[in-house]
Amino acid sequence: MNGNVWVDDWQMQCCGEPFQIGSTVSWTLHPADRDWLTRVLGEETAATIDWSEEHHSDESPDALRVEARVIGISAVHARVELLPGENIHHPVGGVLTPTTSADGWDPDRGDLKFTGYVVTLTTDQ
Repeated sequence: MNGNVWVDDWQMQCCGEPFQIGSTVSWTLHPADRDWLTRVLGEETAATIDWSEEHHSDESPDALRVEARVIGISAVHARVELLPGENIHHPVGGVLTPTTSADGWDPDRGDLKFTGYVVTLTTDQ
């Protein structure tokens, strides 16, 4: 498994283990919600993310359990807006900032709220 994985801020804050570039992680992955990721990151970036790391979902036939090495991390900060016809605020217009570690508590950047991470994993040695 080589590729990008979405990691929600709240997943890390609740029960995620901090990691850094070079760490080996053991994660349960589920297919990424491309519609949501497109709103947050834009179509081009969302298209590069196939999986989301998940701690709280029931096992499903689509789940993938991986042990992989972290080779890239980007923190994502986004505006939060009420979308037309909805009662829930959603992150939109996300900005990726490369970083070397992740603990789930990256600070907000003015009106851009910390939303999560795009993590690049590899199973290659």
